[in-house]
Amino acid sequence: MLQVEVRVFSGLEKFLPGVGFGQPLPVELPAGATIRDLLHKIGVPEDQVFTVLVDGRHQTLDYTTTSGERISLFPPVGGG
Repeated sequence: MLQVEVRVFSGLEKFLPGVGFGQPLPVELPAGATIRDLLHKIGVPEDQVFTVLVDGRHQTLDYTTTSGERISLFPPVGGG
């Protein structure tokens, strides 16, 4: 098992009751877990995530996590 720290932003916190905007959430995952696996575990729909940052670097949903990483999840942001 490995542990990562997840932070959600801009409305994604609605999928995690009790977790606020940008608040760190420790999550335990099995070795070899991807960002996609993480999303399934925490209950955030894949289609709601537009940008994934792992330790400040853009990654895909197929990225394999390692222990101690900080993962930030962002939805598509509209504006005008």
